[in-house]
Amino acid sequence: MEKKKSILLDVDEVVCFSGFRGAINDFLNTDYEVDDFTNYYMDEEKIPMERFNEFIKFINARNLYDNADILPDAIESIEYLSYLYDIYICSSCINPFDIEGSGKLFKDKYDFLRSILPFIKPEKFIFTGTKNIFKADVQIDDRMPNLINDIETRILFPSYHNKEVTDEELIEQKILRAGYDWRTGWKETTKILTKNIK
Repeated sequence: MEKKKSILLDVDEVVCFSGFRGAINDFLNTDYEVDDFTNYYMDEEKIPMERFNEFIKFINARNLYDNADILPDAIESIEYLSYLYDIYICSSCINPFDIEGSGKLFKDKYDFLRSILPFIKPEKFIFTGTKNIFKADVQIDDRMPNLINDIETRILFPSYHNKEVTDEELIEQKILRAGYDWRTGWKETTKILTKNIK
């Protein structure tokens, strides 16, 4: 039997939107939607600087994955692709604005992934802040800096914060785009990854 090709799969903004947006709305008493943001770091974009430390304490008291929004078709697509590919979760659990408190984020994300992706063994979870040291046949991520490496098939998953990435940039870096809308990102990703599978 031929060995399956491997996928490095990002989590935040690819499998789900974590509870950062909900936390921001609760903290500021606002009703921001996902597409109201343009910066990957939602809190950096909307939380006033003078209230930032207060916000860090606020989010440390909650599980940001309790109210995560799973992206349309994500679970079904990942499960389907798991029959065709060897899937490794490759995700950061470090909040760059709160390194000390990031340990809780590791546990919360781990428990969340165990519950929504029971068909992926936890020994295939890679929690890292440096993704370019890992090799695979395919990488799926929503951030361009994470895709600048020598992995053969790299897919930029569409998100609120990467709409400005041009087709020219992607062509130059030989990165594929899974459409332009996160709502249909998994349909496009699956299409790309099953195109040449026999």
